[in-house]
Parts: sequence; C-alpha cells; structure tokens
Amino acid sequence: MSAAAAARKLPGSLETNRALDLWLSINADGTVTVRPGKVEIGQGILTALVQIVAEELDVAIERIRLVAAATTLSPNEGITSGSRSIQESGIALRFAAAEVRELLISRAAEKLGVSVEQLSVTDGVVSARTGGSVTYWELADDALLRRNATGEALPKTAAEYSLIGRAIERVDIPFKVKGDPVYVHDLDLPGMLHARVVRPAAPAMRLADVDWAEVQKMPGVVKVVRDGSFLCVVADREEQAIRASRRLSRLAQWQRAGALPASADPRYLLESQTEDEVISAKGEGAPANGLRTLSAEYSRPHIAHASLGPSCAVAECRDGRYTLWTHSQGIFPLRADLAVALDVPEADIAVLHMEGAGCYGHNGADDVACDAMLLARAVPGRPIRVQWMREDEFAWEPYGSPMVVRMQAALDAQGRIASWTHDLWSHGHSTRPGGKGGVNLLAAWHLAQPLKAARPGNPPLPAGGSHRNAIPLYEFPRQRVTNHLVREAPLRSSALRSLGAHANVFAIESFMDELALIVDADPVEFRLRHLKDTRARAVIEKVAQMAAWRPKEQGDAEHGRGLGFARYKNLGCYIAVIVEVSIAESVRVERAWSAVDVGQVINPDGVINQIEGGIVQTISWTLKERVGYDSEGVTTLNWHDYPILTFNEVPDIDVVLIDRPELPPLGAGEGTQGPTAAAIGNACYNAMKVRLRDMPFTRERLISALVA
Repeated sequence: MSAAAAARKLPGSLETNRALDLWLSINADGTVTVRPGKVEIGQGILTALVQIVAEELDVAIERIRLVAAATTLSPNEGITSGSRSIQESGIALRFAAAEVRELLISRAAEKLGVSVEQLSVTDGVVSARTGGSVTYWELADDALLRRNATGEALPKTAAEYSLIGRAIERVDIPFKVKGDPVYVHDLDLPGMLHARVVRPAAPAMRLADVDWAEVQKMPGVVKVVRDGSFLCVVADREEQAIRASRRLSRLAQWQRAGALPASADPRYLLESQTEDEVISAKGEGAPANGLRTLSAEYSRPHIAHASLGPSCAVAECRDGRYTLWTHSQGIFPLRADLAVALDVPEADIAVLHMEGAGCYGHNGADDVACDAMLLARAVPGRPIRVQWMREDEFAWEPYGSPMVVRMQAALDAQGRIASWTHDLWSHGHSTRPGGKGGVNLLAAWHLAQPLKAARPGNPPLPAGGSHRNAIPLYEFPRQRVTNHLVREAPLRSSALRSLGAHANVFAIESFMDELALIVDADPVEFRLRHLKDTRARAVIEKVAQMAAWRPKEQGDAEHGRGLGFARYKNLGCYIAVIVEVSIAESVRVERAWSAVDVGQVINPDGVINQIEGGIVQTISWTLKERVGYDSEGVTTLNWHDYPILTFNEVPDIDVVLIDRPELPPLGAGEGTQGPTAAAIGNACYNAMKVRLRDMPFTRERLISALVA
C-alpha cells in the first residue's frame, strides 16, 4: 500500500476498521460472509447491508451469510444509533466490497490470461469475452483479504445498480415468523440458571438490611447474592426465581437517601441549575419597534422506551473469562464499562449480540447485561439468565428527558419573521455506556464499592442531544437559540428515539403555524417563504400534493389537518408530515401522509417501514405517553399506568419517497418524531381553534383547553 493510500481517510466505519477480512469472507462453498458491527433492532438495517454487499460484489442475495455482531470478530462500529447505520456501516461495506471485487477480478484476469477490461461478473462467476470463466470461490483464499482497505476501488455508479433501489424481503423476518429462537429472551443454554434482581421503590434508596435465610431454603434457589445494595436471587427455574425474589423483596429493608420532586410536571426544569450555551446567533441589534410579536411555551414529559419485552441478558463465567449474550445497541462500549465494573481486562469479556424486543434508544438492555455479568461472577461455571420484570423496566430504564421550550418571534409588515428566539431546558440525552469519567451501568452504582456514573450530557452539535434540531432550517435575519442544560436529574435520562429533536421540532413547527395565523398566511406557503433549501421545499410541496391540501383550509370542530416538517439533525433526511385528526372525547389520528427525501434509497420498503413505524410511535408519544412519579417513587409500573397506541388506533399512512440515487443516502429512522408531533398539534388547532402545547394531548388536557 502506498503512503498516500495509508494516509487517506476512508469512508464511514472503514476508517477505524481497515482490515478487509474483518468485514467480508469469500467462502469455498459459494457463499459470502458479512460481519457488520451495527446491530438489528427492528429497523431492517441488515437487509440494506446485504443489498449493498450483493450489489458491489455482483452476487445473489441468497449467497450472503450474516454474522451477528460480536466483540470477538466484528468491526467496532460503536453504537447503532442516530440513524447513522447506512452512513457508517453501509458505506464501509460498499467500499470494502468494491475493493474485494477488484481483487477477485484482478486475480481472475491473471488466471484467465486476459485484461481486466475483458471480464464481467454474474453471481460470482467471472467470465471473459473470449471464453473461459472462473468463480469467486475458486479464486479466493485466506491470504486474499488479509490486507487493509485502500479506498481506491470505486463502487458502482447509480446507473449500474441492479439491486440497490429495489424492495427486497427482510432477511430477519422469516425466522421471526417461524418462531425460531432468534431473541436473547429465547436463549436456552445447557445448565442455565435463572435470576431476578430485587430493587427498591425509588432510585435514592439503599439496602439497610436483609435476612435471606428463609429465601435460601425456598425450592430451586441456588444462591442469594448481595453486594452492597445489589440484591439478587439465582434459581434453577424462572418461576422459582420470581417467587423467591418477591419474598426477598418483602424482607429487604431500604433506607431512603432523598425524595423525588412532588410533581412530574417538566417545568421543574425552569427552576433548576443550568449550564447555558448559545448555540446559534445571527443578526445584530433588536428588530424595529412596532412589529407584531408572539411568544409561546411547549413541553414534553419523561417518556419511556416501553419495549414490549422487558430487557434480558445471559452471561457465563468460566475460568475467569466471561461470555455475554445481550441486545445492547453498543456491544463494544458496553464491554468497556463492564470491564471496569468487574475489574477484569476487556480481553476476558466476549459480548455477543442477539436481538431483543425492539428499542430505539437506551433502555435497560445494558443494565440487565451488567446484572447478568455480576451474577455470573457470583455463580461461575453455569450460564445465568436475567430478565427484568415489567415493573423493573418501567421503574429503572433510562427515560427520554422531559423538555420545556420557549419561543419568541417578531413579524414584519410583509408577514415575514424578523427575529426568532428559541430557549430550551432539558437534561442530557446520553448516559449510555462509554461515557467519560465513570461507568454508566445501574448495578455498578449500587455495589458495596460503588462506581460513579459518567457525567450526563449531550452528543455535540451538529447532531446534538437536547439541542438536536433546535437551530431552525428556516431563514431568519435575526435568531438566537440557547440550550439550558440541566445536569442533575431526579430520574435517569438518556437516548430516546430522535433525542431532543422530538420536542424542538414540535415547538418550532407549532410556532410556525401560530405565526402564520397572525399574518393570515397558509401554513404551507408560510414555511416556503422562509425556506431556501430546495430539498426541504420539495418534501413540503409533495406532501401537500399527496394530501390535496387546500390553502388556509379550516376544520369543522371535529376534524382538522396539520403540517409538520424538519430535516433531521439539519444534516439527515428531509421529512414533511400531514395528519388528519378527529376529536370527540379524545384526539384520534385518522390519516397521515409523509413525503421523505433520504437521498439514495437502498431498500424503499425498508425506508417506508421506518417512516410508518416512526409516525405510529410518535402518535403514541404525543397522545398518550408520560412517566408518572411522586416524591415516593415512579408510579408508572405497568401497561395500565402507561397506555400506548393500540392496533385499532393506527391510522392509514401514505408515504412517498423522493429518490435521489445520485446523492449520498441519509438515515430515516428518527426523522418523523418532531414533524408528526407538530402536525398533530397543528391539526388539533385547525379543528378546535385551541392550541395544545403540552404533550401528551390527553383527554384531560383537551377538556382543559376547550374550557379555558
């Protein structure tokens, strides 16, 4: 490899994982092994990665064999999050596969005695124009890919694609439909034991005393484990572990070290100590006097991930070495924190990914993994399976942070926004494993020798955390955006799908409608007059066309429609959403339309699934979801306390993709949250002429707004 090639920055995750054989293997049995470091969490990413590799190698999709991510054999791609998998893993595999294809063709040219230009490939068979052929499987050997990528091999152009851009069946769905044991919850290893962790009613409690003698004698109990305030029971069977843990919970005596706020209203943030940062400022001086002004305040509460299956992990310790099966979204950062928590070298921990029940963000998966590892240390030689109960998941997972957003704007005589101010209050949106200065694993904080947590905070801009999408894409002559970060939190908060973009876009897009009303402008036209980005304008115009939007259309007190728009992170996908709501005793979304620009589309069906799923989840957040607590602890502990959208409440959804095959692909999984929430709020106003600014839009809040 030349010095220039060695110094060249490689695309995506290939930059930090340069070995070609780390990503791909060409096998003698006519298959291709692909080892991405990103994981499947229901978003369909593995299907898109298979398409990319099959396209660049010119092999049938059926030949691809996927290997689940594992720290022992996969590239380290950090965390599967932020809608970055295509940009990081997809582009890495594209360039890696292109280089492998080039290596194979060069070897084929030598074997067949022709120039590279005379060769073509069909499903792994390299053929010369003059006759003769050889297969990839005959050409490859172990030494061929034992080299670093150079980035010099150029992938195909859009005009050459035969697979990319086509809808293909998800590679993971058949196993799930058949009921194959693909989830970590289904893992059943020989000699496996079952465990449950006993935790207190509130985070600030510590275990004062417990007499577990009678629990140790209960049927099937193998061991009761206590390390400080970390209290668990291990049993032969799962129902025995559950029964024993309930008895152990009644015997445990907990000491309270503090109380939660008396109310779960997110406006406690406004009274909290903050770290203030102006993240966007332009324009000098104040706007001219006499302009029309408006101010408004919006909020969202704590929101749970509410995975349908509680978090689960299986761990085993043999001869001082650990194996962990987990549905973590970041197996390498998790391993690093586990090594600190258990005081063992990272090399002694193997972390293997298995799918879980689905979670877009940081739920209890990493924490239950730590539980399992601590118990594997306490009971070595046998696999230990730990599954949280529903109450554990609701009470102890990290939540999406509450947020309060205050908006202020001035309008000039031409009906344009002359100044714009956006202030937001929020906790940090990132307390995943891998944080600096501490260990972000629940059980590690409760040990007799507790480890401190890493300082909570935000991913930096331009992606951002609480300030994600706070800087408007619209063009204003004066603007000021300030992030008021609240470090100390009553409950742990971390990444929830779209992070701060959900509340920030909800506020921005609701406020845009409120401003349009002041100047008697149509919401679509008002947005377009403040937008220069042609791709942004295109999705708004397209969704208006899809929904047959009528300028300045009015609702009828029972039905209304509203619009929301954003470019995710201001650097990702463009999405515009229109919803139609009906309002009786509560708000119901009847229909939704969405126009989406993700640049190059790998698998259109996969993108549409992501948009549809994002809309459904956001409807649930916006209309129903909030975590409740009082001074004694979390009060949301089951599905009765935390209702989510039901199947018969899912609206008809129409999604259109604006495919731009000549442009880089952009992630789609987290683009809908803000636009959908705002569209619902705007539709409610269109119907009732009352503004709902605090999520969720429950029946009680609807009634309060109507009688105010």
